[in-house]
Amino acid sequence: MGKRQHQKDKMYLTYTEWSTLYGGKRPGSSKEADTSFKRLPFDHCCLSLLPFEDAYCDVDGNIFELQAVLEFLKRFKINPVTGKVKGDYHCPVLFKPFTNNTHIVAIKNTGNVFSYEAVEQLNIKGKNWKDLLNDTPFTKNDIIVLQEPNKLAKFNIASFHHVKNSLKVETEEEIAMKKDPHARLKTVSSETKDILQELEREYKAPEKPDAKKEVADKFNAAHYSTGMVAASFTSTAMVPETVHEAAIICEDEVKYDRVKKKGYVRLLTNYGPLNLELFCDVTPKTCDNFMRHCSNGYYNGTKFHRSIRNFMIQGGDPTGTGLGGESVWKKPFEDEIRPNLHHTGRGLDSKHTIFGKLVGGMDTLTAMEQIEVDNKDRPIHDIVIEAAQVFVDPYAERQEAEGPGARPKKASKQPLKVFRPGVGKYLNLNEHPTEPKPAKNQEVPAKKTKKEGKYNFGTFDSW
Repeated sequence: MGKRQHQKDKMYLTYTEWSTLYGGKRPGSSKEADTSFKRLPFDHCCLSLLPFEDAYCDVDGNIFELQAVLEFLKRFKINPVTGKVKGDYHCPVLFKPFTNNTHIVAIKNTGNVFSYEAVEQLNIKGKNWKDLLNDTPFTKNDIIVLQEPNKLAKFNIASFHHVKNSLKVETEEEIAMKKDPHARLKTVSSETKDILQELEREYKAPEKPDAKKEVADKFNAAHYSTGMVAASFTSTAMVPETVHEAAIICEDEVKYDRVKKKGYVRLLTNYGPLNLELFCDVTPKTCDNFMRHCSNGYYNGTKFHRSIRNFMIQGGDPTGTGLGGESVWKKPFEDEIRPNLHHTGRGLDSKHTIFGKLVGGMDTLTAMEQIEVDNKDRPIHDIVIEAAQVFVDPYAERQEAEGPGARPKKASKQPLKVFRPGVGKYLNLNEHPTEPKPAKNQEVPAKKTKKEGKYNFGTFDSW
């Protein structure tokens, strides 16, 4: 543009000129994006990094899963994010769903979560400093910001304390993998591989005794078969079966199927009695274990080792730590979590078996809750179960109603005795039937004499 043809002046700027001489973007600038930034969604736990179900937050607005953060705090005693000592995810007022771009706040006094738009319009601008759900008074300082779209620094996973320091509560599977010698062996040398193969060849598993085959009777026989006939027909590794046999129902199902009543137990504590109604017809095995322990004095003298006000109180452990104790069968049994059983007041659903409720002694429970606790939620004054009384035991009543002969014992099969080879080998020809001896007081009937006829043929020797 008006320049000479062979002039060296350029009509453009190179990248180096722009970034160094003329105020362009320079490497290492403070405005450069952080490549280690990892965004945590608002509905995820800051500890497990997974979607939460029972959400709890700290004063900084960091959200945690209750079970995960409790186990972490017991072990490390620090905040997982700062390092210091699920429901419907929508606003309950505006009914707008929460997203990663929603301004979300919580009220510190009540724990209720709202969108900032609802709090701003109905509380801040209207100067109505009451909770929008239960009218609990609060101040502006009680508003906790859980998520602000313009300030996402706290959601940076790379800045979390437990991520930077690799603090993690190991699961049972991870602990088992550490014990397994082959779990982490991805690439090994040929020498090591040969040694491992030699050890596997020389190893002999302990012989298991042959288990006796159980046969179903009229009490535990199911309406369906064991399926062994079909399985052996399609598998060459199984012994062929040609006779259908009824499957055996679990002994517990046979026993507990007849229990249709509720049980009643009273726990006598040093603060008063607690009357319990047990759901024996819904959670039979858990109630059976509890009532047997109450009857044999297992809980006598035990202490309540943990108390959280308006939430729960735990006890019944002979060691007083919450880590001991055993069932009446000397082994663990499965939880009986039922979808139709819920805590209407204090308690935690879908985590532990609900097998009863308090029907008397609410004043005793309130007095127990008033006891102060230490930093491990342990009451500073002992709360002791002095005795346990069983008033109604449906298992014992059912057993008495059925009687001792309700289920006959199986007759043992003895092998038959062989007397001689061939046909009729089980018949004893030398054995003569013995006539029954008459009783002392019984008269012996006189033998009837045969009447002799007119003709006497004698013998036939002359023939």
